Amino acid sequence: MVKTKDNINTIAMEVILNAGNGGELIDKALEEISKFNFNRADDLIDEATKDIIKAHNAQTSMIQNQVSGNDVEYSLLFIHAQDTLMTIKSRLTMFKGLEPIIKNLYERSKK
Repeated sequence: MVKTKDNINTIAMEVILNAGNGGELIDKALEEISKFNFNRADDLIDEATKDIIKAHNAQTSMIQNQVSGNDVEYSLLFIHAQDTLMTIKSRLTMFKGLEPIIKNLYERSKK
């Protein structure tokens, strides 16, 4: 299926909105971590991960479309969407790496 300029921009906005929602949830999870509300932070990160997966799947559909030989018009908005997704995914990875360290330090401080 050939994607028109409108379609690529629609998919770009889907990526941006879902990645952005994920980013907001990561911010909220960071707030909860700062209060040592680990269960709430984990719930927020689970939600963020789902939004980021939605964004990733939308991006992948466009890439697969082009790899399949369909002509896809250049879209600065789509490039911005990919950049947004990459940035938010990096923040999620960082959160998931730091959370166990914070939990460990918190538990040690209680002893």
